[in-house]
Amino acid sequence: MWIIFTILYTFVLKFVLVVKDNIVMQITNAFRMIKLEKDPHAAFALIIDGKTLSYALEDDLKHEFLNLAVVCASVICCRVSPKQKALAVMASDFSIAQFRFLERLLVVHGHWCYKRIAQMICYFFYKNIAFGLTLFYFEALASFSGQSIYDDLYMLLFNVILTSLPVISLGVFEQDVSSEICLQFPALYQQGPKNLFFDWYRIFGWMGNGVYSSVMIFFLNLIIFFDQPFRSGGQTADMSAVGTTMFTCIVWAVNCQIALTMSHFTWIQHLLIWGSVVTWYLFLLGYGMMSPVYSKNAFQLLVEALAPAPMYWCATLLVTIACILPYLAHISFQRCLYPMDHHIIQEIKYLKKDVEDQHMWMRERSKTRHETKIGFTARIDAKIRQLKGRLTKKHSSLPPQVIMTPL
Repeated sequence: MWIIFTILYTFVLKFVLVVKDNIVMQITNAFRMIKLEKDPHAAFALIIDGKTLSYALEDDLKHEFLNLAVVCASVICCRVSPKQKALAVMASDFSIAQFRFLERLLVVHGHWCYKRIAQMICYFFYKNIAFGLTLFYFEALASFSGQSIYDDLYMLLFNVILTSLPVISLGVFEQDVSSEICLQFPALYQQGPKNLFFDWYRIFGWMGNGVYSSVMIFFLNLIIFFDQPFRSGGQTADMSAVGTTMFTCIVWAVNCQIALTMSHFTWIQHLLIWGSVVTWYLFLLGYGMMSPVYSKNAFQLLVEALAPAPMYWCATLLVTIACILPYLAHISFQRCLYPMDHHIIQEIKYLKKDVEDQHMWMRERSKTRHETKIGFTARIDAKIRQLKGRLTKKHSSLPPQVIMTPL
């Protein structure tokens, strides 16, 4: 009995070794095929069944298999076990039950997801630079004494409440075009692979916009309040009044900026954006009504000092307009002279040209269809290369011929 068991174990072990050697040989041949390919647009697909996948994911082969999978345009696993499917779903960013869902996942949600994430990150750069640099300017003006121009609670609430919810609304609800338009114009998806909204030019542009806003907020307020009567008795504004006015300008500027960034509005977005501005005034009112032990210099600041002063409201309006004016000029210039694909489609839908001029609508849709090297055209190119290889091999195998010419 032990002899039979030993023979079976030896046979199984040899079989596994042979299978692994075969897998290693196929991986090596695949790497060689990819390296020998001269077409820079060529795309390769890796197809593997479930039983082979179980061997390829073992410790001695998984790194080679992973390296091969990375250089392929797609990996198709067929006849895999439920456990392998569950492992793949858990390790993936997105999972779909049927291939018919793939078009909407890529063309619609892929486009939206890229735009939302890119705009969110750029906006984070903008609002934190616009807020943080005003603190730096005041520290430089105060000879780095450690004194802050804002109340501690102001700084605590800025990223937690006053500017967080509008960013969430941008990342969840933003749509530059509708899902139907994304399906009709699949070329819009190429804005993601081309990285049109998160390149260094756009990142530095948003950072520059933040620097400009911080300069306007800080220095324009200083110019407005410098040696000017603020209260009804002719007194000038103290540091708490100037700092609160600056913070009000920041809240208005960053929330108006994100409103201009959005292309699609729902009542939820309006509630979160303008509700954040209203929340600032409600907090300032409630905070000022607390005991001076807690509110300190902000005691009755809004009711007694800021609200009755026309200079406070005029400064808020003037500084906010000055902060968003460059962005308005930029998007107006871009839409008029160098519009992007989604700008053109937005104007077509807004002017209802798709209903009035069907021929123009079909022409614009036809422009979005480009030749690709993946899919059907890739198979055609592979067939042509195969036929060329056969013809070359056939000519090389023909015996040399001697041509006799008459003397």
